[in-house]
Amino acid sequence: MLRRHRPALTAGCAIAIAALSLTAVPALVTSAAAEPGPTAEAPTGVPAEMLDAMRRDLGLTADEARARISNEYRAGTATPALRKSLGTAFGGAWVTGKTAELTVATTDQGRHGMITAAGAKPVTVSHSLDDLTAAKGTLDRAAEHSAPAAAAAAVWYVDVKSNSVVVQSADPDQASAFVTASGVDRGMVRIVESAEQPKPLDDVRGGEAYYINGTARCSIGFSVAKGSQGGFVTAGHCGEAGATTTGVNKAAQGTFQASRFPGNDYAWVAVNSTWTPKPVVLGPGGSVVTVAGSQEAPVGSSVCRSGSTTGWHCGTVEQLDTSVRYSEGMVSGLSRTTVCAEPGDSGGSYISGSQAQGVTSGGSGDCTAGGTTYFQPVNPILEAYGLTLTTG
Repeated sequence: MLRRHRPALTAGCAIAIAALSLTAVPALVTSAAAEPGPTAEAPTGVPAEMLDAMRRDLGLTADEARARISNEYRAGTATPALRKSLGTAFGGAWVTGKTAELTVATTDQGRHGMITAAGAKPVTVSHSLDDLTAAKGTLDRAAEHSAPAAAAAAVWYVDVKSNSVVVQSADPDQASAFVTASGVDRGMVRIVESAEQPKPLDDVRGGEAYYINGTARCSIGFSVAKGSQGGFVTAGHCGEAGATTTGVNKAAQGTFQASRFPGNDYAWVAVNSTWTPKPVVLGPGGSVVTVAGSQEAPVGSSVCRSGSTTGWHCGTVEQLDTSVRYSEGMVSGLSRTTVCAEPGDSGGSYISGSQAQGVTSGGSGDCTAGGTTYFQPVNPILEAYGLTLTTG
């Protein structure tokens, strides 16, 4: 976590795939330089500053960034239908390359034709995503029952690209003992030696800064509403229920209505009538990015983070459903990214194109040398508290 404040698209044709219960699935862009065709959909609401940040952090040209955002959105649209159609044979999905080519894994080689027809690249794997998720859940329960030493297992997650559950550890022998004791099938686990030790980032903010009980600082994630009451979501480690907040201008702002940490890392704050929640995230150079929805981005997608300490930075989604053991306890269900962050960025916004992804939880490294950061996905927060995302 980042502190214990509780702590869009170039050329492409639409193809009908009745088997997936889709009326039309756009073909993915294969060339970032391709000219838009008559049915192409161009990304909207993507400011030049966002494209500049993707160029800086991902090595993309503006055209490549636009094509990637478009294809990532299409991949995010197609993946749920493919997963439903493949059922227990679904092995995960991810995008790769500058044009974000969608790959879909399956345990049934006989389903390759259907995946190809959907505009994706098929690959056969040994383990289904359901089996990998169950294996990771077993590790979660083992860690809750008897927390492993920090050196044994700092981070573990389902890695769809390698079709395994990865355990990151500074001591592979201890990690192996942790896995064996959990009862997980060792053949499904890959231990990776790593010095990473995620920790909450002490100073906080999040798109825009706010202060908890007049002292700690965090960042706003996304504007939300519960009925007629407006507010915002943020990291659970930023504050407990009942804690009061002031805004970036130090004026009275609101109160934490609910918060959960550890286990998850989410909270929501109701603001008073002097504050008007807006459907935007602070972007680079003082710009704003409009939030249009909260469609989950596939593994491999580009994602940008807004935080009050380090501002706007971009990277890629490496894994979903990651468990992290902070000193305060384990948090599961996080997404792992290559985006950097520093103390004070906690609670801040993660956004892919115009789609809200989550709020900054914690990480390791910094924005000088680089690092790994984790976010709490936004959709589970909305569901947990009956909130509606404010969109433009």
